[in-house]
Amino acid sequence: MTTRDNPEHLLIYEPRTEGHHLSWLRFITEDLLSAGLRLTLAVDQRPQSESKIRDHLGELQSEVRLISSRRGSKTWWKAKAGGVAECLRESGAASVFLCAFDEIASDCWRRAAFGIYPPKILQGRMGGIYHRGRFLSAPKWSPKRLHKQMGFQKIVRQGWLKQLLFLDEYLTADLQSQFPGAPIHYLPMPCPEGLSGGNPEAARRQLDLPVGKRIFLFYGTGARRKGLHLAVQAMRELSHETPAFFLCAGQLNPEGETASKLDELVRQNRAKLINKYVTAEEEKLCFTASNVVLLPYLHHFGGSAVLSQAAAAGRMVIASDEELTGKLTRHHGLGLLFLTGDAAALRERMREAALLNAAKLAVFSEAAAKYAKTCSREAYRQALIKAVVSPKTPQHA
Repeated sequence: MTTRDNPEHLLIYEPRTEGHHLSWLRFITEDLLSAGLRLTLAVDQRPQSESKIRDHLGELQSEVRLISSRRGSKTWWKAKAGGVAECLRESGAASVFLCAFDEIASDCWRRAAFGIYPPKILQGRMGGIYHRGRFLSAPKWSPKRLHKQMGFQKIVRQGWLKQLLFLDEYLTADLQSQFPGAPIHYLPMPCPEGLSGGNPEAARRQLDLPVGKRIFLFYGTGARRKGLHLAVQAMRELSHETPAFFLCAGQLNPEGETASKLDELVRQNRAKLINKYVTAEEEKLCFTASNVVLLPYLHHFGGSAVLSQAAAAGRMVIASDEELTGKLTRHHGLGLLFLTGDAAALRERMREAALLNAAKLAVFSEAAAKYAKTCSREAYRQALIKAVVSPKTPQHA
């Protein structure tokens, strides 16, 4: 039993620093410390990465121990579950929680389908948040999907998981029905605190953005599945008379045609690129300064941390009409939708958003605030603690 004098020791495994990973590491660390757990964090300790991690952890870093998530072995399996097992051994923790179980999930499911399991030390001692379990609800049959399903069922039924948290409440309900008693939980996508209530005009001045135009924010990474190339194309095709301005922020690293088209927009004073690691303060400035947040994802299965950030900031979105992000946008009235991959349709939604009157923008802002309450930091905290802090690990037949 966990007590103040004898706290449970948990290893948090997070080898990445891009996108949402750092803010979620902060959330998870903060919440589990508040529950009285003793934490070791396995993270990327290369100097540039560790400085970002410490920036996000802030005052929390003095309350945790950091170890390297980068193990010495270079084999593909050791880099997956084997690497997690090595971190667990080094930490001496009772169990390991992966901020993104996706790091090892596909390999675990595929290998388990053939009776090859992770290192024994992980049985009943591994868990985490599964962001993109596409095979669990994809309607299309394929050998890869079948293998993953078989392996997933074995891992669940043989008691390998201490907990597994899904960000899709609809999928969670289906899996709880399929595997009664299994440690499967729903975790609301958290809306971070502190993104609302800023002064848009002051934020625009600090970022050197035009005051009289609608600011369309593309935030995060430039991976193709995030759709930066679509957003750039749509902005280029938007009439110059449209009162729109394109703000791109994050470690985007655009390449090829996308980079050249974005450079052209910048030269035309129609866009600004902040192509670097964005601090927490700069992040707030970007959302405060913007009017609309773009989510032009390509075949993106799971939820979106940027959708939650937009909701927390009270900003409407323009999102691809597919999977969970599209469903949440429609169900909660968070913004406009367009056909996935269609740059012309995205352009039209951007034109529509640029011409919306203040009353309509306020409707979207109110919807965002209402949605943000359903997945607040407190709701996230309660769900995380309930799932992680000394749950019973069931034995499955």
